[in-house]
Amino acid sequence: MDPRAEADAAAVLGADPAALTALLADLTSPANEARSRAEQQFHALRGSHPDALALSLAHLLLSPAHPSTPIAAVLLRRLIAPSSQAFVYPALSPATQSSLRALLLSAASAPALPRSVSRKLSDAVAELASFLLPANAWPDLLSFLYKSIDSQSSPPGLQESALNILARLASHLAAVFPNLHGLLHAALSHPSSADVRVAGLNAAISLIQSLPSAGARDQFQDLLPAMMRALAESLNCGNEGSAQEALEMMIELAGAEPRFLRRQLPDVVASMLQIAEAPGLEDGTRHLAVEFVVTLAEARERAPGMMRKLPRYVGRLFAVLMTMLLDVQDEPAWHAAVSEEEDAGETGSYVFAQECLDRLAIAVGGNTILPVAAELLPSFFSSEDWKRRHAALVTIAQIVEGSAKVMIKNLEQVVGMVLNSFQDPHPRVRWAAINAVGQLSTDLGPELQNQLHHVVLPALASAMDDVQNPRVQAHAASAILNFSENCRPDILTPYLDGIVGKLLLLLQTGNQMVQEAALTALASAADSSQEHFQKYYDAVMPYLKAILMNATDKSNRMLRAKSMECISLVGMAVGKQKFKDDAKQVMEVLMTLQGSQMEADDPITSYMLQAWARLCKCLGQDFLPYMSVVMPPLLQSAQLKPDVSVTSAGPEDEIGESDDEGVETITLGDKRIGIRTSLLEEKATACNMLCCYADELKEGFFPWIDQVTTTLVPLLKFYFHEEVRKAAISAMPELLCSAKLAVEKGQAQGRDKSYLKQLSDYIVPALVEVMHKEPEPQICASILESLNESIQVSGTLLEENQVRSVVEGVKEVIVASANRRIERTERVKAEDFDSEEEELLREENEQEDEIFDQVGDCLGTLAKTFKTYFLPFFDELSMYLTPMLGKDRTSEERRIAICIFDDVAEHCREAAIRYYDAYLPSLLEACTSENPDVRQAAVYGIGICAEFGGSAFRPHTGEALSRLYNVIKHPNALDLDNAMAYDNAVSALGKICQFHHDSIDASQVIPSWLSCLPLKNDLIEAKLVHEQLCTMLEKSERELLGHNNQYLPKIVSVFAEVSFAVSYFLDFLLFSF
Repeated sequence: MDPRAEADAAAVLGADPAALTALLADLTSPANEARSRAEQQFHALRGSHPDALALSLAHLLLSPAHPSTPIAAVLLRRLIAPSSQAFVYPALSPATQSSLRALLLSAASAPALPRSVSRKLSDAVAELASFLLPANAWPDLLSFLYKSIDSQSSPPGLQESALNILARLASHLAAVFPNLHGLLHAALSHPSSADVRVAGLNAAISLIQSLPSAGARDQFQDLLPAMMRALAESLNCGNEGSAQEALEMMIELAGAEPRFLRRQLPDVVASMLQIAEAPGLEDGTRHLAVEFVVTLAEARERAPGMMRKLPRYVGRLFAVLMTMLLDVQDEPAWHAAVSEEEDAGETGSYVFAQECLDRLAIAVGGNTILPVAAELLPSFFSSEDWKRRHAALVTIAQIVEGSAKVMIKNLEQVVGMVLNSFQDPHPRVRWAAINAVGQLSTDLGPELQNQLHHVVLPALASAMDDVQNPRVQAHAASAILNFSENCRPDILTPYLDGIVGKLLLLLQTGNQMVQEAALTALASAADSSQEHFQKYYDAVMPYLKAILMNATDKSNRMLRAKSMECISLVGMAVGKQKFKDDAKQVMEVLMTLQGSQMEADDPITSYMLQAWARLCKCLGQDFLPYMSVVMPPLLQSAQLKPDVSVTSAGPEDEIGESDDEGVETITLGDKRIGIRTSLLEEKATACNMLCCYADELKEGFFPWIDQVTTTLVPLLKFYFHEEVRKAAISAMPELLCSAKLAVEKGQAQGRDKSYLKQLSDYIVPALVEVMHKEPEPQICASILESLNESIQVSGTLLEENQVRSVVEGVKEVIVASANRRIERTERVKAEDFDSEEEELLREENEQEDEIFDQVGDCLGTLAKTFKTYFLPFFDELSMYLTPMLGKDRTSEERRIAICIFDDVAEHCREAAIRYYDAYLPSLLEACTSENPDVRQAAVYGIGICAEFGGSAFRPHTGEALSRLYNVIKHPNALDLDNAMAYDNAVSALGKICQFHHDSIDASQVIPSWLSCLPLKNDLIEAKLVHEQLCTMLEKSERELLGHNNQYLPKIVSVFAEVSFAVSYFLDFLLFSF
C-alpha cells in the first residue's frame, strides 16, 4: 500500500471515529462519484486491514444512537457472514476474533437499542454463530441467549433480539438449548410487549420447521394456541405491523409444515378467516390472512386433501374473495383505453382476489369449489349493483382452470349464465362476460366448441357490433382467438363469412386497440380453418398489407407487429401457391425493417422473428435466399444474456421486491434474484425459431449449423427459462439430421462423415449430461425423446463410452423416477387423502409413465443400432427392468420393460436367448393383463421368441398357444381397444406355426390361425402375416389347404379382402394428393 493510502487507512481506523463515520456516510451517498470512491476505499481496507476494520465497525455498534451505527452493522455482518463474498472472519487473528465476539454480545446487551440497529445486529450475530456453532466455538452465545430470554429482568428489546437470534439458529440449537418449550411459551405470553410475542412466534415457527420428525414437532403442538393469541393480541392493540410480521411467519409454517396445524386446523383457519373478514383492518393484513389459508390449501405434497375436509371454511374464504372483487371502480380511463392492458379502476384487493380464486380452485379442485360457487353466484348475478354481476363473471373465469373436469359436466348451464350477461346494460360487465367466454373456451375446449359453437360464436360476433364501447368490441374479437384454438375447421368454417366480414369492418375503424384485436382474431381464424380460409384471402390480404406498409409511426408499432403475425399465419393457412405472389412483397418490407435500427422495447422484433419462421414453413426451400438476412439478428436474440440482478434478501438491506412489472424476483437463501422476463421471452422465441428453420430447411440449413449448435447446446442448462431449454432440446436431433442429409447429398461444403461424428460427439454427451439433472419431469421426457432421435441419426458413429454414458444416465433417470413414485405413495397414506388427490396423483404418475416410455424408446434404439454389442449394457439394466415386470407396478412400467426385452430379443436374436428364462414367463403371464397395451407388447414378444428362440422356446410352445388363444378368442378381442393386441397375437400364432411346426398339432393350429385372417389394424403385422400366407400357399402346405382343399375358399376370401383394402388405400392416396 502506498504511503498516502496507508495514511488514509490509519485515519479511518484510528481512535477518532470521525473519519470512519464520514466513510460510512459516503457509502450511502446519493452522489455516484462519492459513493464509488468510498466503496473502493472500503474494499481496500477490507483487503489490507481486516482486523482493524472489523473491530472499528464493532466498536461503533456500542454507540447505538450514532447515525452511522445501522450501516456499520450491515457492513460488519458482511465481513462475518459465511454466505457473503466479503467473508473475512477466518483470516482474522484469534485475538480479534475473541474481541469481536465479545463486542457483538456487549452491543446486543445494550439497553434501549433502536429496532433499526437491533435487527441488523441480531442478523450479524446469527450469521457468525452459524459458522461457529457446528464446532461449538462460541459457548458464550448460548448462555447469553438463555439469560436474555429467561430472565424476567431482561428488557423487552433484549428478549426480542435474543429470540430473533434463536430463530435464525434454530437448526443449530434445537438439540442443545435447555427448556426451549418453556422459554417459547413464556415469550408467546409476554404480559406487556407485542414485539416479544411476535419474536417468540418467529422462534417457535423456526424451531418447528427445523425439527427432523413429526413426533419431535408434535411436542410443541400445545404452543399453537399461544401462537395464535400472539397474533390476535397484536391486532387487538392496533399493532398491525407486528401482526403482519406474525402472519408472514404463519404463512411460512403453513407452506413448510402444514400437518403441524392439522389437529387444531378448524380453530386456526377460523381465526384467519375472521381477520380476512374484518373490514376495519388494513388490506395488507387481510391479504396475509387469506394467503395463509390459500397456502394451506396448496400444501398438497405435505398435507394432501387436508383443506377439502373443511368445505365450510372454503366457502367463507370464497365469499371473502368475491367481496374483494367488488373493490373495483368504473374509471373513465378504462373506457377510453388505447390498450387492452389498461386496468384503470382495479385495486390491489381486486387483483389479489383474482389470483387467489385461481390458486384456490386449482388447490382444492372442482368437487369442492363448484358447490360453493353455485351457492354464491346466483345472488351476485341477480344483483342490481354492476360490481356484483361483474364479480360473478370474473369468478367463473378464475375458477374454471382448477375445476374444469367437474364444470364440463354442467357445460351448457355455465356457458348459458355467462352468455346472458352479453346483454348486460353495463359495458364492464359485458367485457367480463366476454372475458369469461374466452377463458371457458381455453379451459373447457374442445367440448365447449363442439357442443356450443352455435350459441357462442354468434354471441361473440354480435358483441363486435358494440361501436359505443370499443373495449367490448376489441375483447369480443380477442375471444375469437381463445375459441379458435380448440376448434376443428369443420365447426368454424360455417361461421367464417360473418366473422371475417365483421373483422374487416373492425380493421377499418380508427381505434388502434380494436384493429389489433381484429388482426389477432383474423390470424387465429385462418390458423384454425387452414385451407378453408382461401375463400377470404383476396378480401383480407390487401388490408393486411396496407397496415404493414403504412403503420410506420411509433404509436403504431404493435399494430404493425400484429399485421406481420396475421399475414404469416394467413400465408401458412392458404398455402404457398395462393400466397407466393404477395409473399415476395411482404418479405421485402420485412427485410427493410430487419436492416433498420429498432428500439430495444420494439415489439416488432419478436413478432418479426416468428413471422419469418412461418414464412419459411410456408415457402419451404424457396425461403433459403432470405436466410442470410434472417439469421444474424435471430442468433443475436438467441444469444441474449439474461438480465439478472442479485441483491441481499436480508431485512438489513430494506429492499423491497422490484416494482418493475418486467422483472420477476425469486428469493434463494439470503439472496434475491431479479430476472428481466422480456429478454428471456425474446430469447425463447429466437431459440424456437432456430429449431423451426433446421426442421423445415433440412440440408439447406447446413451453413448455420455450427453457429446454432454452439449457441443452443449451452442453453440445455439454461435454468432461468423452461421454454429456452425446451427449444434447445428439440433442436438437437434436427441439427444432426440437417448435417447428415447435407453430407449424404453432397451439400456439406466439402465436409464428410467425420463432421457428423464431431457434431454428434458434441450434442449427445450434452443431452446425457442434462438428462438426469433436469428438475422438471416433463422436460426430462423431452430430453430422452431428443436423445433417442439423436442416437437414431448418429447410429454407429457413437462410441462405446458414449453408449455407456447414455445407459448410466438412463439408470439415474429410472432411480429418480422411482423415488418420486415412492414419495407419492407416502402421500396416499395421509389422513386426508381423498379422490381429488388421487386424481392429481394419477396425473403426476402419468408424467413418470411418459419418462419411462421415452426410456424404452431410447434403449430400444440402442438395441436396434448396436445389436449384440448392446447386450453387456442390457445385463446391467436388467436389475432395473426386471422389477418393473411385477404385478405391483403400473401397466406402463410393465409395458416398457416388456418392450425393451422385445427389442433386445428381436435385434440380438440367438444371442438374446439367455434372457428367456428371466423374461419369457413374465410375457406369458402378461398375456392375461387387463391393459391392452401390455397384452400387445407381451404377445409381440412371444412371436419374436418363437421366431428366433429355436429349441429354447420349444418347452414354452404349449403354454404360449394357450395364452395366445385366450387373447384371440376373447369375446371382446376385436373391440377397438383390443384390436392391436389381437393382430399381434395372430401374428405370434403364425410364427409358432412357421418355426415350431413339428412341436404342435399343425392340423388344428394352422386352420385356427387362418380363421383369424385377414388382419386389419396393425398394418406392419398384417403385411408380415399375409406374406406368410403367400409363402405357405406357394409351398402348398397340406395343413393350410386342408382335406380336399376345404380351406381354399377362406384363403381366396382373405386375398380378396386384402386386395380390396390395398386398392381402396391407393385410391384414397390418389384422391388426397
